[in-house]
Amino acid sequence: MKLNKIIFSLLASSAFWNVGFAQQQESLPAQADLKQLIDYALNNKISVKTALLDEEIGDKEIASALSAWYPQIAATGTYNHNLKIPTTVISGNTIQMGQKNSTALTLQVDQKILDPSLLQASKAAKVIRTQNKQNTENQRITTVVDVSKAYYDILTSEEQIKIVQENITRLQKQYNDALARYETGLVDKTDFKRAQIALSNARADEKRTVELRKYKYDYLKQLLGLQTQYPLNLSFANQNMEAQILVDTSLIVDINKRIEYRQLQTTKRLQEINTQYQKWTYLPTVGAFMNYGLDYRNSNFFDQYSDAFPRSVAGLSLNLPIFTGGKRRHDLAKSKLQEDRIDLQLVDLKNQINTQYSLASANYRANMNDWKTSKENVALSMEVYNTIKLQYDEGIKTYLDLMTAETDLRTSQLNYLNALYAVLSSKIDVDQALGTIQTEY
Repeated sequence: MKLNKIIFSLLASSAFWNVGFAQQQESLPAQADLKQLIDYALNNKISVKTALLDEEIGDKEIASALSAWYPQIAATGTYNHNLKIPTTVISGNTIQMGQKNSTALTLQVDQKILDPSLLQASKAAKVIRTQNKQNTENQRITTVVDVSKAYYDILTSEEQIKIVQENITRLQKQYNDALARYETGLVDKTDFKRAQIALSNARADEKRTVELRKYKYDYLKQLLGLQTQYPLNLSFANQNMEAQILVDTSLIVDINKRIEYRQLQTTKRLQEINTQYQKWTYLPTVGAFMNYGLDYRNSNFFDQYSDAFPRSVAGLSLNLPIFTGGKRRHDLAKSKLQEDRIDLQLVDLKNQINTQYSLASANYRANMNDWKTSKENVALSMEVYNTIKLQYDEGIKTYLDLMTAETDLRTSQLNYLNALYAVLSSKIDVDQALGTIQTEY
């Protein structure tokens, strides 16, 4: 019976997992386009979820720190059994102080009135929330960039596979033609052997591209927060990559749009609050308290609770550090120096962002030129191939000329795809450098 219960429990757990996983699958369309992938990743990528959890953790930490402003109420109780009752001497007489058994119950209320650390927590609460939200925004921007590049990379691989398959089709026909010519005695075996080698190499290229495509899908699944066994299918309908490559490289960088710069500004604000706190440490700590207690005493344990002796006190407490060995002065100077250090980091980051934009723009313009050149080369190589193919069929050109034209055509087509992906990738880099990546879908 125990074994049956264990088996039933395992089956139930498995069913629950499968249902949960199926629900996760339903949240992503069967044929997902780029917008849907980004939308899904912004809700499910592990780093984004972690950043959102950090926001919630930060809120709890802030609430925990600020809770010290509220009255702190505590109850305590003690029981003492005097093995030897303490004594004292009064007017030459030795008198016992207390009884064998005593119990004390106390309710204590403490209220902070002035506390530098609580003032700091109150001032920093809003800034810390902003810092946590900025961290989430940074993760969302990174997600959009990574998913977009991964999607375009897969789309490029799909197009490469099509080109290689078209190449295999042409080479297969050329091989068949060369073999037929050899069998009829028109040519020697060199032509069809060369065709066989070219065909084998093309099939090897197809195999390599297909295997790399599997990795690219797994990488995209990782970005989406999916398990590798998830059957991810992408939609490439209406994905005209050439229509998405334009970007205005004449724009000027607005440094305040960059999340990294805003994050460092927030860090500077927190450091300024810390500097203010170091000044507040010269203030006294002031609090109020009140308690109410009941004391029970009797030499007989069972009779000690027959009478209660109440007590209560209320008052104020003041703690003013007068000399701390110069610690407060050194901490204040250190905090000011840290502010100066962040100012230098802000200047350096601004320079880095401008350099990053300059590099991204340069890469984009260079890739655009490569793309335009490769696009022209595709048309030219196609024209050359068709011409040489006709001449070869008529016996004017050799098979070596046809192979060279075929190789040039395949190379120009693949170069065109690689250049197109490079343009799209560098366009995303330009948008990221400008701080214009859209994270709301």
